[in-house]
Amino acid sequence: MSGSAREHTGYLPIAEHGLIGDLRSVALVGTDGTIDWYCCPSFDAPSVFASILDAERGGCFELAATVPARTKQFYFPDTNVLITRFYTEDGVGEVQDFMPVDGDMVETERHRLIRRVVCVRGSIPFRTRVAPRFDYGAQPHTLRMVGDVAVFETPKLSLGLTATVPLETEGPDVRADFKLSEGESAVFALDQVGGEVTPRRCARTEAEEQFNSTVAYWRHWLSASKYRGRWREMVHRSALTLKLLTYAPTGAIVAAPTTSLPEQLGGERNWDYRYVWVRDAAFCVYALLRLGFTSEAEAFMDFLIRHVSPDGHGHSGPLQIMYGIDGRTDLTERELGHLEGHQGSAPVRVGNAAADQLQLDIYGALIDSIYLYDKWAKPISSDQWDDVSALVDWVCENWDQPDEGIWETRGGRKNFLYSRLMCWVAIERAIRMANRRGLPADLNRWRECRDVIYRRIMKRGWSETRQAFVQHEDGDVLDAAVLMMPLTKFIAPTDPKWLSTLDALTEELVSDSLVYRYDPTASPDGLRGDEGTFSICSFWYVEAMVHAGRIDEARLAFEKMLTYANHLGLYAEEISNTGEQQGNFPQAFTHLALISAAFNLDRALG
Repeated sequence: MSGSAREHTGYLPIAEHGLIGDLRSVALVGTDGTIDWYCCPSFDAPSVFASILDAERGGCFELAATVPARTKQFYFPDTNVLITRFYTEDGVGEVQDFMPVDGDMVETERHRLIRRVVCVRGSIPFRTRVAPRFDYGAQPHTLRMVGDVAVFETPKLSLGLTATVPLETEGPDVRADFKLSEGESAVFALDQVGGEVTPRRCARTEAEEQFNSTVAYWRHWLSASKYRGRWREMVHRSALTLKLLTYAPTGAIVAAPTTSLPEQLGGERNWDYRYVWVRDAAFCVYALLRLGFTSEAEAFMDFLIRHVSPDGHGHSGPLQIMYGIDGRTDLTERELGHLEGHQGSAPVRVGNAAADQLQLDIYGALIDSIYLYDKWAKPISSDQWDDVSALVDWVCENWDQPDEGIWETRGGRKNFLYSRLMCWVAIERAIRMANRRGLPADLNRWRECRDVIYRRIMKRGWSETRQAFVQHEDGDVLDAAVLMMPLTKFIAPTDPKWLSTLDALTEELVSDSLVYRYDPTASPDGLRGDEGTFSICSFWYVEAMVHAGRIDEARLAFEKMLTYANHLGLYAEEISNTGEQQGNFPQAFTHLALISAAFNLDRALG
């Protein structure tokens, strides 16, 4: 299927990819053995391979059998080592892709990517073509051979390719044709070089050692999981994926490792997700804590202490909604007009203008995760409590402003119910922390403000005509974000008002277990085009039904949702009308919601 898809359009579908990474960056490997996306040396660095965004100009690393083959792609069990297997008339071969990572991170300066080809039985001819295109395909490079190492050079970044088979140059690219018989292997290693780091051979034994240490690293990491439920394979794949989206040097967690993969083919909803959304990362901490991974939560708390200070009041409040992986605040958005976009879906954007938006819900997401960290991992420090208190004081002053809301609409600010709800969460969780630990707080003021927000939501967030809680005050548009009302303990999950809201959402926004976030025709969001169902909302829906006691329906919706994952258990942001993955891939938001839904459904099933 995959080969024909690329031959037909020049592109593999988004879902026809697996993910490898080294906790600094990732690569997307297609089911036909081509690396279609890789940024070096970090998530938000310019791409080296970006054929997923422009088949002609993006650059790629092809590696496949040169005879007709069926392919199958899977992970080495309990790891982020990816295997792409080729079944041919004359034998079976595998490409093993990984980025070395071990406990002491010795390879971090190399940013090494290893591709090991093994002939399992028979004999198979293979071909590779390595065609980097630096700086999103805008920066030409020179190629020179240093002995048998190919060095691709630009003023800012140079990469060295070593191989155990002879390499030939072809213009700015490198290629090799080779044949392997049963038991034979070939190794390709792509390293960042320059400065202290010189090109070096990647012999078979070294590749073997790095393979083994990388496998050991991932298995050791995963062994800390406390999840023993019914959906262990999917939950653990989601956990391994979330770990790949963490940036080890700072503890940051990116929303997704890609930019501009379209939410609708041919549409303009293409955004750069390679940054730290406070909301997504906070939810991520919650999911990892649920499974027992406290060190990731601790690393993210360190990121907050170092980079996210409530002192800096920008025009959108003390916090930005997102930050760079190094904590930077300038994420200026620009369009790369020379790239055609995935299957022609321009524009390709880097940077994100939503960084300047006001989204009041992030305060609730953040303080809720700090509350859980304080409760499940380790008590927060006095300085951290001072920061939390400053944020809560700011929320008490500013909760009733209109904002852009969780969905980052570009259609003007409104009084979104979800934003109000999460302001209530921010204050309510801080009150709990203060009470549990006897911490100093202006509790009278906080309680009074919390209660005012509660009454405002109950009065102006409820629509008598719809018999439901709605997207924004004094409106009657439905929004899947209100599914969070019982999940945040704002309303009892069996409250008659909530149950009638759940029924209204089911009728209007749910399509056979898949949930739309809202109807763009009823609630214009300032953008052209439609969108698919939102996978995080589908998992929220499962949880809301669990809490409402509709366990059988919840389980069916959850099991259906699992069938929409790709062949490796990975999800993008949305699912299209034809059932395809759409949007940036894989998406942290979706995977953390899967973990939470599985956890709560397991508990309800007993």
